[in-house]
Amino acid sequence: MFNHVGIKVSHFQKAFAFYKAALAPLGYEAQSVDLDGKNAGFGPKGNPALWVGEGKATKVLHLAFESPDRASVKRFYDAALAAGGKDNGEPGPRPDYGPTYYAAFVIDPDGNNVEAVTVKKG
Repeated sequence: MFNHVGIKVSHFQKAFAFYKAALAPLGYEAQSVDLDGKNAGFGPKGNPALWVGEGKATKVLHLAFESPDRASVKRFYDAALAAGGKDNGEPGPRPDYGPTYYAAFVIDPDGNNVEAVTVKKG
């Protein structure tokens, strides 16, 4: 349904470092990076779908990113915490969301809830 989404962040460099680290384990990379303009797109190579730009921070947003597998959900969680994110739900099954729903949640530097999820078993 969605082609892309854009959010505003209060401090571009901090948000850029966070999303670059947190999304790498999911196979998403920074693209169309404009450090002077303080904006960047993230997504699969050639298809940026999350655009981050400095401005009045978007509050409060929930972003859920597709993960290829459960191990990548864990790597996302670890990378996000190491990049300044705050725990909002350790990696694990979420049977109330679905029988194979497996996710982790972190709070980004601007207070947004960021999730990595897979519905694949194992």
